[in-house]
Order: sequence, then C-alpha cells, then structure tokens
Amino acid sequence: VQLVESGGALVQTGGSLRLSCVGVGGTSDAYAIAWFRQAPGKGREGVSCACAGGGKTYSADSVKGRFTTSSDNAKNTWYLQMNGLKAEDTAVYYCAASLSESRNYCALGVASEYPNWGQGTQVTVSS
Repeated sequence: VQLVESGGALVQTGGSLRLSCVGVGGTSDAYAIAWFRQAPGKGREGVSCACAGGGKTYSADSVKGRFTTSSDNAKNTWYLQMNGLKAEDTAVYYCAASLSESRNYCALGVASEYPNWGQGTQVTVSS
C-alpha cells in the first residue's frame, strides 16, 4: 500500500490539527497503522498505533489524552487528531502501515515493524 499524508500546518500553542493518511492500493482494515514524528536534531519517536480492523489503539505517554488515532475504512484513510498542541509537538509526522490480522497488537514506536511509509507532513506549533 502507498501512503499519502496531509494536514500539517503552522498552529498556535493549544490549537488542534488533524493529519490524514490515505492508503492507495490496499484495504485500510487489513493494516495496522502507526504514527511517528521526528523533530529537528532528534530521533524518530513513536506517537501512536492502531490495530487492524478497527482494533485497539495505543499512544505514547507524551501525547496520551491529547492525540487520538482513528480510521475511515470507506475512505481508506487513517487520522491523527491532535489537540492541545505544544511547542514540543513540532516535528515532521509520518504514518506507517503493516499488514496485520491482529485487533489487539500493534507495535508502538517500532519503526522496523512497518514496511510502508508516507512522505511526512510538517507540524509547527508556535508559542
């Protein structure tokens, strides 16, 4: 599946954004999806993941309670809803996908588990 991301923007502290990740050439409910981010000068960080078939979702402690992962299977699209944005959320955000049958397990923050990656979208939070 090819992943195409959108939705990154410049936003003020406390604001919200919704990132989209469209899967082209695959059926979204057959994939586990993960969101990663990489800030300037830092390593890649796992933000969240969602199990295949609308299963469980998991979030990193740094975004828990603020970011939500969801999907619209009819549109073959995954979303990362980001609320209460902080300056430290500034990064390039990537979606990644892996074929999966599990509704309970997805690899949070393990990039090697996901062979398919989007191109990234820039999120900048101004203080």
